[in-house]
Amino acid sequence: MRLADLRGRSVAVWGTGREGKAAVRAVAEAGPSRLVVVEDQPSHLSTAWTGELAALAPLVSGPDARAVLLGSDVVVRSPGVPQTHPWVVELRERGVPITGGTALWMADHADRTVGVTGSKGKSTTSSLISHLLTGLGVANVYGGNIGVPVLDLPPAERYVLELSSYQCSDLTDSPAVAVLTALFPEHLDAHGGESEYYRDKLNLVAHGPKSIIFNAEDDRLAAAVADLPGAVPAASPASFHIADGPGGRPYVFAAGVPLFPRAALPLVGRHNGRNLCVALAALEAWGVDCVARAGEVEAVAATFAALPHRLSEIADPSGVTFVDDTLATSPYATMHAIDAYDDRPLTVIVGGTDRGLDYTVLREHLAPRDINVIGIPDSGERIVAALGGLAGVRAEVAEDLPAAVRRAREVTPAGGVVLLSPGAPSYGRYRNFEHRSEAYAAAIRDTATG
Repeated sequence: MRLADLRGRSVAVWGTGREGKAAVRAVAEAGPSRLVVVEDQPSHLSTAWTGELAALAPLVSGPDARAVLLGSDVVVRSPGVPQTHPWVVELRERGVPITGGTALWMADHADRTVGVTGSKGKSTTSSLISHLLTGLGVANVYGGNIGVPVLDLPPAERYVLELSSYQCSDLTDSPAVAVLTALFPEHLDAHGGESEYYRDKLNLVAHGPKSIIFNAEDDRLAAAVADLPGAVPAASPASFHIADGPGGRPYVFAAGVPLFPRAALPLVGRHNGRNLCVALAALEAWGVDCVARAGEVEAVAATFAALPHRLSEIADPSGVTFVDDTLATSPYATMHAIDAYDDRPLTVIVGGTDRGLDYTVLREHLAPRDINVIGIPDSGERIVAALGGLAGVRAEVAEDLPAAVRRAREVTPAGGVVLLSPGAPSYGRYRNFEHRSEAYAAAIRDTATG
């Protein structure tokens, strides 16, 4: 379904956040017979609905919202509305078409788009692709789940998008280059279960992309997409991968050809090496000869900065390195972060909104390690309990994040690392992940001694 298909139809936009605002403006230009915006309940994403927006689409909320949705020809769902919402289920049962802003946009722009998704690494990989393209003289516009909603993007010859599982689930067109970084269970409550989550993620590649770039080290991805037309296994010996090169240093290779040292990309962690390989494979799929231009690629990669709140290091006069990885909202993401510092004494602070996740995978990952773990509310106590009995894991609970930072200073030697990688979202005690990050930085400042 395209925006043009909404002309003369009754359309309800569901959600008043950034995505809802962008959808109202775009749909209004298409000339619907009626346009309303619906909010079933206020959330942290809601915005004031006044002025131009209210003139384009009156807001309906409360008990009338359901009837308005059911009486519409098309519903444009904001990503924050879960697929498991009972009204979504009812709309589908009654045959009311449901789409999303990203799906409407993709129908008109798929052939000019690289779309990136994954349970981990999609933000870094998508922004790295855009950064490399720009540095190599290939103009592009970046947006999606991080930054500007796609319906607000300006005209461009090429686009690079980060796409969430919520955005992927509505797509009926795949981007020309579809990129998959990793798959593990996440957001299961919003999708209905593990298989439904994987289905919605993999919908990115279900509609005929020209190329599918996937992380071949991820067994789930390899099993799901390796045999699809156009599939390219990045992070594998047949494509871009990391291996020992000249002087025994880790190098980026293109098949058997060494290109440049892995250290050119100033991001720590094995997972970021894989992200680089996936990004390079995406560039190749778009016609950039990364082998012939290896020197340029190396120089541009060296100017890429870590995204905020993703393994961002904070200097401290004590000699301890504090690391902000507050966007790690699952145990799998926390495991990647721990691996990035497995050569240094490490204290990891975990815990946040308790979604009932199973932390057995984290226990198995930490079993052979020597590490300090400090749990904070709300899920920290349960995570610490899950780690009980591991010989090298010294786990305890702190009353809050400042107390955890104070304790981390006591147990972490100079030269060591204190890593905030919660393995859980921030909502409840904090407004959002930025607020949690601010609280972490303040706690570091407040506990510094010189």
